[in-house]
Amino acid sequence: MSPTFAVAFGGGGARGLAHIHAIEALDELGIKPVSIAGSSIGAIMGAGMAAGMRGAEIHDYSRLVLGSRAEMAARMWRSRPGTIAEAMQGGIRVGQFNVERILKAFLPDAIPATFEELKIPLKVTATDYFGHKLAVFAEGDLQSALAASAAIPAVFRPVTRDGRLLIDGGIYNPVPFDLVEKDADIIIAIDVVGAPSEAERKHPTTVDLLYGANQLMMQSIIANKLKQHQPDILIRPAVSKYRVLDFLKIEALMADTVEIKDELKRAVDKAVAARGGKRGKKAM
Repeated sequence: MSPTFAVAFGGGGARGLAHIHAIEALDELGIKPVSIAGSSIGAIMGAGMAAGMRGAEIHDYSRLVLGSRAEMAARMWRSRPGTIAEAMQGGIRVGQFNVERILKAFLPDAIPATFEELKIPLKVTATDYFGHKLAVFAEGDLQSALAASAAIPAVFRPVTRDGRLLIDGGIYNPVPFDLVEKDADIIIAIDVVGAPSEAERKHPTTVDLLYGANQLMMQSIIANKLKQHQPDILIRPAVSKYRVLDFLKIEALMADTVEIKDELKRAVDKAVAARGGKRGKKAM
């Protein structure tokens, strides 16, 4: 009997584009996860997969949207506040964008409005700011959950849902493999947090230091989790030289991380062999 698989996609901003390779690899192996969890960009990628999009579709859509400055500008324009009242809602927040409006302008139509419409169960993380704890969403409105999970502090406004103020899911759980560890036989975790890169940023700016400190914090959380329990497969693409908002560098980032497709395939074969099982037929 073939083992079942669950996947956890980690947070990391633009670095999470590397998740596309993992989704493509699973498609090529003929593997459909029985459960998916995601934080931040990982929640968005996970939603695409859970909605039934193939990796190649997500790849093509991402290149279409992120590979063109004109397309990016047009979508950002569409995400602007519709009225002055809307722009002033909650007060003036210099430098903070409305992540819900941005996601509405950027997400593919294939991603539905609710969790219940997904083809694969999905768990989305966020951080309950005033509750000082992790928030996990698996039902109801999907769009607000994805927005909350991706609400990087100082870049995006927090999201209010169910009376809670929510920010980036990666703050509490950067790679949420623990949320699916009981859902399947083999657990795959993809960590795209990265770490500050001296080679690329010898003189870090204030913004670099802010994001770099956040990376170090998340790596500490991941290391602590791994001491307690490890996923069957852990993949870490070489993404450290990319900044959290380097979405326009999609072609370079994808080229730099393409080797994880073969790495994941080998790891799956090894994990299946260790269980004495067989995976399904290769997807056509």
